[in-house]
Amino acid sequence: MFESDTRPHSVWVVLGAVTVIFHLGLIFYGLTPALVSRPIHMALILPWVLILAARTRFARWSGCVLTVLGILACAYIVINEQALADQYGFIDTPLQMVIGIFLILLALETARRAIGWPLPLVALLALLYAALGEHVPGQFGHPGLPLPSLVGTLTITEGGLWGSLTGVSVGVVSIFVIFGAVLNAGEAGRGFMNLAGVMAGRLKGGAAKVAVISSALMGSISGSASANVASTGAITIPSMVRLGYPRALAGAVEAVASSGGQIMPPLMGAGAFVMVELTGTPYTQIMAAALLPAVLYFATVWVGINAYATRDDLSPVAEADRPSRRDVLITSLFFAVPFVILLQLIFIGGYTPQYAASLAIFAGMALLLADANLRISLRGFAARMTQALLTAGRQVAVIGAIIICASLVIGVLAMTGLGVKITSGILSLSGDMLWPALLLTAVACLVLGMEVPTTAAYVICVSVAGPALTSLGLDLLLAHLFVFWFALLSTITPPVCGGVFIAAGMVGENWLKVALKAMALGIGLYIIPLAMVANPEIIQLAADPFGAVLSAIKIAVGLTGISYGVIARRPLWMRALLVLAGMLAIFVI
Repeated sequence: MFESDTRPHSVWVVLGAVTVIFHLGLIFYGLTPALVSRPIHMALILPWVLILAARTRFARWSGCVLTVLGILACAYIVINEQALADQYGFIDTPLQMVIGIFLILLALETARRAIGWPLPLVALLALLYAALGEHVPGQFGHPGLPLPSLVGTLTITEGGLWGSLTGVSVGVVSIFVIFGAVLNAGEAGRGFMNLAGVMAGRLKGGAAKVAVISSALMGSISGSASANVASTGAITIPSMVRLGYPRALAGAVEAVASSGGQIMPPLMGAGAFVMVELTGTPYTQIMAAALLPAVLYFATVWVGINAYATRDDLSPVAEADRPSRRDVLITSLFFAVPFVILLQLIFIGGYTPQYAASLAIFAGMALLLADANLRISLRGFAARMTQALLTAGRQVAVIGAIIICASLVIGVLAMTGLGVKITSGILSLSGDMLWPALLLTAVACLVLGMEVPTTAAYVICVSVAGPALTSLGLDLLLAHLFVFWFALLSTITPPVCGGVFIAAGMVGENWLKVALKAMALGIGLYIIPLAMVANPEIIQLAADPFGAVLSAIKIAVGLTGISYGVIARRPLWMRALLVLAGMLAIFVI
């Protein structure tokens, strides 16, 4: 949404600095009431989405008005935090009713301007159900909610707009978004590319494999498939085309590799941190559980590239175009130092992820003083810090707008009991059998993920389908990982596939051709979630590393057969046999 950006005005640099200082300050300041920190978070979001991203004069002026009114409404919540907490979610003055309704509508409009209509429409339908559900016949109706109670619960309590999901956005997601922005503003991205180049550039299909490694590394801090395609793809796609790769394949490789960033620890987009809140599982355990499936995903893409090499002559990167070992060593420090600090503080120091990330941010900021030749420059530092502040402000705003809007849906589900009713429906349709319930959930995730961002699709789907899966015996964390993976499918699956659209535009190829190759390369994205259910040991890396690795090897063998069967130029009977053998290895043996 921010492609048509204006030149960085000092106002936006200052606002970016305020955004960064506020969110970092919360980590060191101590406990802050939810009805203080979360409304301030929303107030900081508004100018980025409603004013900076405005594309017409009307949108800009209306955005200014909405921003001013929104900041005043959020300020009312902050100033009256103690009194509102004593009202227990029931609005008792006309002014509070006006402010509450305005905040709900503002959240919908902010999300619409940030990411389009689909998510706000889902939230609006949920709100209409809450208001009018008493008129719905049958089991899906509810007894009715008085308007003062409905609006109050969503706007003046720690539910709805200011619920725990928004708390995750304020206290954890924003910190890691700032971390990624600081690293991207420096030489970390170049370090990722250089490391990938020296690791894979000399191999057959080397340019494609460089894209896979660099996108996996870059995605681990960006967590956005579209942003990943746009950043690493600007380098990897022309490189592949220049070496004679089919254009559809070049676009597909980048789209598939970039999509994996959201499942690659340590960040996993915002998903890992939302998962912490929804499951109560420590962040370190989620990282350990997600690691082997993510590695399998990228390994499957790697195998797919080798399979395409049986059909096309996929050349390695020319030696002259590969980075020198000195460049690799120096530029790798720009991401290695912050990452080592982050992981050391989490796993050895025992600190919270957000505190560890905060200290890693300061290390990343210090590294902005130097360029890739280790030359110290205050002017360069100012330029890179400006970029980091602007990127952090924008990305915090977009993710915050998504999460706040999704929080309305979660609030309605909790108030009306709709989630329980949908869970009962899934159980009924599946005949109380796990695999049919999994397939129903997968379809729901795919459909919803086509319209709303991955994190929002995951939150909504797991809220209604997660209890059904766990009631059928699926482990809680496994159920969440299953839903999260399938919510990601839409990045490469038609008809709505954002990563593919961007890659196709960059490579100048028909998007459907790119999508078909992306689906073949990314076949692991469809199979690995099911493989996790059939082989639950794979997510037990922390508790049973031997069993987890053994399961990963077995699944890897099966995925290799499936990938070659789908892609490689072999007789049809041999390809069918490879796919069948792969399926048996994963789901039967």
